[in-house]
Amino acid sequence: MNAEELKRQAAEAALEYLPDGGVLGIGTGSTVNHFIDLLADVKGRYEGAVSSSEASTERLKKIGIPVLDLNAVGDLEIYVDGADESNRYLHLIKGGGGALTREKIIAAASKKFVCIADESKLVDVLGKFPLPIEVIPMARSYVARQLVKLGGTPVWREGFVTDNGNIILDVHNLEITEPVKLETELNQIAGVVTVGIFGHRPADVLILGTPEGPRTIIP
Repeated sequence: MNAEELKRQAAEAALEYLPDGGVLGIGTGSTVNHFIDLLADVKGRYEGAVSSSEASTERLKKIGIPVLDLNAVGDLEIYVDGADESNRYLHLIKGGGGALTREKIIAAASKKFVCIADESKLVDVLGKFPLPIEVIPMARSYVARQLVKLGGTPVWREGFVTDNGNIILDVHNLEITEPVKLETELNQIAGVVTVGIFGHRPADVLILGTPEGPRTIIP
């Protein structure tokens, strides 16, 4: 099976976690795109969705699912999103697509966070995937200097602007053995909007597509 088939398999397995109605939280990325496509068959059950990116918003509207403002709907029963990496405690690295701030907000507002990915995303230690950090533009150089002091190698994602109008620093050469601690530390740097570590709010369920079928991990 190729990577796209594994992603679709994980997306299909996530359907069983959906509530009977209400509003869904929907993330961003290639695996989530498969999930959105699958929602077309059950869209009549739901009032709409809260989306973490403009790209997902367009895809949801295309299949006829209304996209709602989180401020208008309150807490969500479920949030379905992908990840760039996950450890076995379901601490994640997210933000490869640049939507980490809205993803983190929706995850925080959701009672259950179901993460879907192919099996390559499960790692023993986070950090091989460069850690995305959303930064206020004027603070780019300052934040980069602080990240170097912490042992990271920040690289400006040139030519990319987040949906919030900010920039992304991708931090290489970090071995993230204590995700919650590092997330807290990075959040204290002035100019940082959001850190791509999901440690304080990890996933509740991780569904991995594998050649042997979907594998579910619940810590």
